[in-house]
Amino acid sequence: MVIYITIVEGNMASKRTIITISEEDKRWLESYSSLNKVSVAEAIRQGIRKLKEAELFENYQTLVQHTRGLWKKGDGLTFQKKIRAEWNSQ
Repeated sequence: MVIYITIVEGNMASKRTIITISEEDKRWLESYSSLNKVSVAEAIRQGIRKLKEAELFENYQTLVQHTRGLWKKGDGLTFQKKIRAEWNSQ
């Protein structure tokens, strides 16, 4: 199966992408679309959104892992509360 994807910017279509998927994937996609009462195009859009969300979460997790333990000046929460109290008193 070949799927044509048109990228829309504003009100004008500007770019088309062709995706070839297996017959098995085609059947699954059509079944998913039917069960969820969405078009195949909407199912693909939802899939893209989920991939983006997963990527953002993965990037966040990586950032947390790389920055863990950088604060060396005691309890971070205590420091935050102290600084915020100073902001509120000004």
